[in-house]
Amino acid sequence: MREKTKPTHIRSDNFSLQSYLYRVKYSGTPKSDYDSIKKLMQCQMCSVPFENLDVQKGMVVSLLPNDIVDKILNKHRGGYCYEVNGLFALALQEIKVPYIFVAARPMPYPERRPNTHMAIIATIENEEFLIDLGFGSYGIREPLKLSSYNTEIVQGKDAFMLEKTAENEYLLKTLINKEWANQYSFEVHHHEWIDFIPANYFNSTHPDSIFVQKPFVVLFNANGRKVLFGNTLKLIEDGSTESILFEEEEYEGILKQHFNLQP
Repeated sequence: MREKTKPTHIRSDNFSLQSYLYRVKYSGTPKSDYDSIKKLMQCQMCSVPFENLDVQKGMVVSLLPNDIVDKILNKHRGGYCYEVNGLFALALQEIKVPYIFVAARPMPYPERRPNTHMAIIATIENEEFLIDLGFGSYGIREPLKLSSYNTEIVQGKDAFMLEKTAENEYLLKTLINKEWANQYSFEVHHHEWIDFIPANYFNSTHPDSIFVQKPFVVLFNANGRKVLFGNTLKLIEDGSTESILFEEEEYEGILKQHFNLQP
């Protein structure tokens, strides 16, 4: 059996649990149990968009925790994996849930990619769970138990499966159009926050990065999600999808109307 790794901690001087709960519209007081973490995850995913607007402006996304807190809690923005998962990690720390960051290799590409994605492995009620609020449109929407590998797990209208590919190594799959599609692979190995700085720079600046190439915004809701990619808006609800092409002059209005974002 794998030895438990030392829990991760990141430092922020401006994170307030109450401000976070207000931002994500969480009612009540979260505990360290599964139901609270599931609710907290879903509240954040339905309130804080996954988005790459700073990258589209030619900026390198800041990984300073204080900047992430200010951006999402005070400026009412969203962010991509390091930002939204980093914010959630700060909430986990406040409610005494141990976790580690893991590096993941995105798979939905024709060629092999580096480990540029960040996810969380949290220990909840003595079980390890994959938590990820930042994989875009086909992301999980509640904690996924690592021990439930090779089993179809239905979350809302979506289905997922963890395949155990080696000791401590997993592959996340999503059911798309009745076929299993690889999303990302990861090894359960502790990474420090600073380890993601090179990957963040790649995602913010490299021409091969999907975040550099096109605007990408996702916001979940109880029945589905809204996805903006390039000049297409997809409204996914109860398993059905409506695709809307829009012109450049409509971009800002769509961001505000559907994602409550100012470009």
